Amino acid sequence: MKRRDYLKSILVLGGLGVTSVSVFEWVKLTRHVDTKQILDKRPIIAELAEMIIPKTDTPGAKDANVHDYVLNIMINCASVKEQNRFVSGIQEIEDYASDKFGKDFLKCSLKERSEALKHIAEHAGFSTPILNKINERYLGTPFYPKFKALVVEGFCLSKPGATQALAYDYVPGSYEACIPLKPLQKAWATK
Repeated sequence: MKRRDYLKSILVLGGLGVTSVSVFEWVKLTRHVDTKQILDKRPIIAELAEMIIPKTDTPGAKDANVHDYVLNIMINCASVKEQNRFVSGIQEIEDYASDKFGKDFLKCSLKERSEALKHIAEHAGFSTPILNKINERYLGTPFYPKFKALVVEGFCLSKPGATQALAYDYVPGSYEACIPLKPLQKAWATK
């Protein structure tokens, strides 16, 4: 075989390999997701949300029913790609807990759950920003950044989050563009 033919065959095989992986990923992300499959993850979603916004002197994510908000958004507002990434992200956390600790995620200790969540957060994207942009453009936002954004958004929009964790002015006065915060003052819930 000539060198030129050999190089052509290597390039063709490499191109076929990359294409097949891309097609497989695209098919995996565009398949239909049953809403029951998302609803079954409710206890795990509640625990993960509570780990992101834990209960302290202010209410936590469970107190604000953030898990219901996340479920509602994922079922009613998210695209099929986002739903598939969400379900596969939760499955990845469950698989990590099962492989690493030999038990279900919900049966793990708080330290083990934190380690699983930290692992998912660290492996949410690539180390190169351009690859992250390409990934988000074609495959959607990875699980952890999307989930964290939904948890924070749901908490800030909830009554306990807006009234007890943030400073809430039910009937705002006149518009002032820039109001300095006093020392130890909570951030405003209304913008």
